[in-house]
Amino acid sequence: MLEKVLTGTVAITYLWVAVGSAMGGCARYALSGVVANWMGNAFPWGTLIVNITGCFVIGIFNALTRPDGPFRVPSNIRIFVMVGICGGYTTFSSFSLESLNLMQAGEWLSAAAYILASVIFCLAGVSFGHIAGLLLRS
Repeated sequence: MLEKVLTGTVAITYLWVAVGSAMGGCARYALSGVVANWMGNAFPWGTLIVNITGCFVIGIFNALTRPDGPFRVPSNIRIFVMVGICGGYTTFSSFSLESLNLMQAGEWLSAAAYILASVIFCLAGVSFGHIAGLLLRS
């Protein structure tokens, strides 16, 4: 198994994710900067636009390339775009797709719990991380 991880399909998959993540991260940084220069920094327009466009891209790509979609692409290409590029660009796109998948499966309670838990615990996480950072600084 270790040989497969180091030389086979697992290593290639991680390479696809790494390259896509780098591309997505660069695109996020560039677009956020352009939007901030255009609209100012008083409101996080850059992040909002990145999240919206990332959600649009992962949504359309998923719909077009899923098993019942019109385009058949290798799994590594789906991983490259959806996990790599979209994940590097914004993890909000993954969160949104997972929420949509739960709703489409009729799992409304799970979807609501996931959305609510994500917002609450992520805000708590960033708050506690901020506090910890302040404590470490002093």
